[in-house]
Amino acid sequence: MSSNRPYLLRAIYDWITDNGLTPYLLIDATKEGVQVPAQVIKNGQVVLNLAMRAVANLDLGNDWISFQARFSGASHAIHVPLTAVLALYAQENGQGMMFPAEDAGGDPPGPPRPEPEGPVGESSGKPKLGPPHLRIVK
Repeated sequence: MSSNRPYLLRAIYDWITDNGLTPYLLIDATKEGVQVPAQVIKNGQVVLNLAMRAVANLDLGNDWISFQARFSGASHAIHVPLTAVLALYAQENGQGMMFPAEDAGGDPPGPPRPEPEGPVGESSGKPKLGPPHLRIVK
């Protein structure tokens, strides 16, 4: 399956703007493909205001976020690969969503599966997997 990141970003962006708040995007400026003015990078990260009054031609695409913005009076074309997005949140209250680091190859791996525990004092090599058990609960 394709990454759910672009869909989540668009949904969170809409939710923030529909509530009259200011969407801020936190990005990892060290990722390949990030194009932002060097003077706005601090500790390898950048916070960008995505409010409609602050940007022009905003495109929340499936692979990239791009828009025009002014920094120190000069207009800049901003391009951010979705893999560089760390968070999208409302500036006024911090509500939003953080995103895990993602390699360019796709979604990050899920958490490791815990090993089942056998009886006390007994170590089990491989877990015994059986068919799932379903019950109807009324």
